[in-house]
Amino acid sequence: MVCCISLSLSFLRRHIWLTTFLFYFIFSELPKSSGFLIIEANGGLNQQRLSICDAVAVAGLLNATLFIPIFHLNSVWRDSSKFGDIFDEDFFINALKSRVDVVKELPEEIRQRFDNNISNIVNLRVKAWSSPSHYLQKVLPKLVQMGAARIAPFSNRLAQAVPANVQKLRCLANYEALRFSEPIRMLAENMVDRMVKNSSQSGGKYVSVHLRFEEDMVAFSCCEYDGGEEEKREMDIARERSWRGKFRRRGRVIRPGVNRVDGKCPLTPLEVGMMLRGMGFDNTTSVFVAAGKIYKAEKYMAPLKQMFPRLETKDTLATPEELAPFKVGCSGLHSVSSQ
Repeated sequence: MVCCISLSLSFLRRHIWLTTFLFYFIFSELPKSSGFLIIEANGGLNQQRLSICDAVAVAGLLNATLFIPIFHLNSVWRDSSKFGDIFDEDFFINALKSRVDVVKELPEEIRQRFDNNISNIVNLRVKAWSSPSHYLQKVLPKLVQMGAARIAPFSNRLAQAVPANVQKLRCLANYEALRFSEPIRMLAENMVDRMVKNSSQSGGKYVSVHLRFEEDMVAFSCCEYDGGEEEKREMDIARERSWRGKFRRRGRVIRPGVNRVDGKCPLTPLEVGMMLRGMGFDNTTSVFVAAGKIYKAEKYMAPLKQMFPRLETKDTLATPEELAPFKVGCSGLHSVSSQ
């Protein structure tokens, strides 16, 4: 009995501050910020969006002030877009103001402390899929101590299974706070209007398909198509260029046949077309294809265009002048198609 009491007291001493913090997080508004949280969202547009939602959840959990998320210049995407190029910054800040404080600039005191260089702020290495308790036990004390902390990269750095209150912050960010910037929304609305007009034969209805058959996707999948040795050589070069040795590590075995059996290979445009036909869409169906630069587009897109002559893309619905402002980074163009 004494042993049990001793163990219980030890457990309580170790976790009482965590329980107290969780109580205040759930039932009250914390009056003072724990510090400034800076995250770098990496990957493509969808990964960045997920990272932003996780960042809002973590900032709320830690009662931290979130610095407007930074987009990491990825070796694959080569995209220099900033948060405000893709999303409506002011709308994001206002939508979250009652739950999470978000700022566009760090205060002078913090900037001076780190010599006006964000990269000087200590980068806390957080493992992928870390639990809320990890952030409370490991990140929060350092955040309070230093006044600011950086987590880079921040892709998949919060566990999927989290308490309801943390998940609500994720949902608030995703469904309420994040909307595309006004230029993207305006162009996207014009493109939708044109797509509806071009689909008059079917009452303004059309099918939208997101093709993921860009070179990086094909290379990363480690699947084989019908390009033979030339394709293999191109994919080896693409993998080395973008991931520098990741696929040549000791013990790493590439098994294209197994990947295909396991359903891990991106669908070719032809396979997508066959799937649409199998669903009952005939050659009178208007189809909008959202995609990046398709791998060997001339070869692989031809069958899809033959199956669906009424096929449109952002390049056919918008003029070069309309698309020009978004060609600085690929995320802007992807956002136009995703809107």
